[in-house]
Amino acid sequence: MAPGAVLSWCLAAWLVTTGSAVAAGISAGAVVVAAVLWHRRRAVPLLLAAVCVAAVAASCGWRLATIEQSPLVDLAQSGRLVTLEVQVNRDARVFTQRGRESTVVGVVVRRVAANGLDLRLRDSATAFVDGRATDLVVGQRLVVQGRLAPSDRSDESVTIDVVRRGTSSGVAWWWAASEHVREGVRQAVAPLSDEPRGLVPALVDGDEGGVTDGIEEDFRRSGLTHLMAVSGTNLTIVLAVTMAVARAAGARRRGLVVVGALSIAAFVLLARPEPSVVRAAAMGAVGVAALGFGSRGGLRALCWAVVVLLFVDPWLSRSPGFVLSVSATAGILVLAPVFARRLETWMPRWCALAIGVPVAAQLVCTPTIAALSGEVSLVAVFANLVAAPAVAPATVAGLVGGLLSLVWVPAGHACGLVAGACASWILTVGHTAAGLDAASFEWHAPWQVLIVLVPVVTWLAVRLSSRPVLFVGVVLGFAVGVWRPPETGWPPPGWVMVSCDVGQGDATVLPVAPGEAVVIDVGEDDAPVDRCLDGLGVHTLRLLVLTHGDADHVDGWRGAVHGRRVDQVVVGTSGGPDVPGVPTHTAAAGEAFAVGETSADVLWPPADEPPAGDRNGVSVVLRATVRGVHLMLTGDVGEEAQQRILRSGVDVTADVLKVPHHGSADQEPRFIDAVGARIATISAGEDNDYGHPTAALLALLRARGTQWWRTDLDGDIAVVLREGRLHVVSRG
Repeated sequence: MAPGAVLSWCLAAWLVTTGSAVAAGISAGAVVVAAVLWHRRRAVPLLLAAVCVAAVAASCGWRLATIEQSPLVDLAQSGRLVTLEVQVNRDARVFTQRGRESTVVGVVVRRVAANGLDLRLRDSATAFVDGRATDLVVGQRLVVQGRLAPSDRSDESVTIDVVRRGTSSGVAWWWAASEHVREGVRQAVAPLSDEPRGLVPALVDGDEGGVTDGIEEDFRRSGLTHLMAVSGTNLTIVLAVTMAVARAAGARRRGLVVVGALSIAAFVLLARPEPSVVRAAAMGAVGVAALGFGSRGGLRALCWAVVVLLFVDPWLSRSPGFVLSVSATAGILVLAPVFARRLETWMPRWCALAIGVPVAAQLVCTPTIAALSGEVSLVAVFANLVAAPAVAPATVAGLVGGLLSLVWVPAGHACGLVAGACASWILTVGHTAAGLDAASFEWHAPWQVLIVLVPVVTWLAVRLSSRPVLFVGVVLGFAVGVWRPPETGWPPPGWVMVSCDVGQGDATVLPVAPGEAVVIDVGEDDAPVDRCLDGLGVHTLRLLVLTHGDADHVDGWRGAVHGRRVDQVVVGTSGGPDVPGVPTHTAAAGEAFAVGETSADVLWPPADEPPAGDRNGVSVVLRATVRGVHLMLTGDVGEEAQQRILRSGVDVTADVLKVPHHGSADQEPRFIDAVGARIATISAGEDNDYGHPTAALLALLRARGTQWWRTDLDGDIAVVLREGRLHVVSRG
């Protein structure tokens, strides 16, 4: 059966890019081959393969012909307004383009009226609606007017630019019920903070509306992305719980089958019958088959599931989710028992399975991940091991909370708190793993190389797994290497900013040209900044910016200028030290400068801003750009100044934030939001008396998915641009 599944898969991936005639021809040829093999009564595996190919090719041909011959394709050429009766079949998603919100939603066109025609049909399409149309729910029927355009996707006839929405009818009771449960899940987690509130619905039913870009990026780097998408894992958890409850209630074999079938149907309704959910249902059923009949039975069920899914929807063959899901399931069925048998010779079985399952899944999925993202996660196995215990409780508590919220909201909130606590643990694992310097590495070689490399690594891992000393030693060595990778040399190639470790003070360096830099602040003592600039090979300061007159920002100026040429000093309205023989300029908001690779806009303070008793409020704030990377350099401005900067309407968005005032609690959350940085540096002294950085500031960054590095813990911090991506390299 396996050869038939693989052959059908490869064939479907090719046929959906061709035409219906090619698919029909291949289907006919496969039928002839199957008839010959049947007549000879031998070569059963080849016969099964021929039948599978014939079925999948016939499905491709029929689906492609339906799309090619659709009357909507002809109507799309006219560009006229048409009236359509459509049914929503995918959740609406809001996106912003050129400052305007729009909604994209998948629909099935049931009826079209145009040019005297009134046709009934059933064609898939994608509709675009102006504004936020989140009231469109799966199963809803409505009448719209719009213009048709040919679709660039081979699995749908047209796209619809909706001009006017007309009447809509209520949805079927089962769709209404699923929408109420989804809303109940959101209601159950409403009291939680932003990140857990967004993650729990994604874990329960695939609702990613509240998942931020920061969570997505960190989960991708840490190998936890699959948790946010509906997968076979979700269904397996739901099935395990419902069947355990049914068994405790006295249900026997037939009853358990009915409960399992109803659970799968309810799950599909809750998570929407999109291709990914149908795939998840099939993979979950494969997992149940493996539990009942062993890995061989599970593998056979997997092959049948692949063929059936491709027959139902041939376009799944090119879906990344389908590839990863099938690969992971196959890896778990084939390799996990091998790892578990060898590991359980020297550790408990539960521990052997806990290690074997993620290792097997990650090894098999690695070539696909590299082909899709150009990156391979080194922490995925560790992250999944640590996060796994919280996944099932978060999913079950979130689902139960959603159901209880329909009856009594406080009870739903209680379950939501449990789900939120579990989700917070998963988020902590994801953010921490993604923040490691060696969390992932970019794969520049052809991904096909991994098809050869991964089996070699798998063979070595299997051999090592039965030798505890070697296995533990390799794992510990790998963990140390990921946690503290070997230094790449200093300064690291491609650096765009360095935050120097100058104790409880600030000193930031931006490159201008080899040996030349812009320096913003210099710390309180001479030696630390001198050491930092020596390490970077800086012999010329094209610009020395002293943001304000406090000692922890300016008193180390002699160390900065020692043995170096200084072209100009820039100070704020609070002034600064006089550097002998160097011209000084007082900067004000609205000015800009460009020196070599570095340019910057002065955002604060205004020219008429008088020096305050607390000089922090008049710190010079720069939005610098180095090789396309935007850096927000904020001195010591506090909440009030941050609010005034926002009210001024200047652009404060940046890729990197130098956190204001060493990470004090005097911060405006809206300012941090507006900057939207993915990386933050915090310059603070080790064991300082101020408690910098404060827990409040770190919680603020964590809630927004910003990764931070601290000079008190990490030493000198370099932000590096490599292959268009930002990385951080530290030197303690």
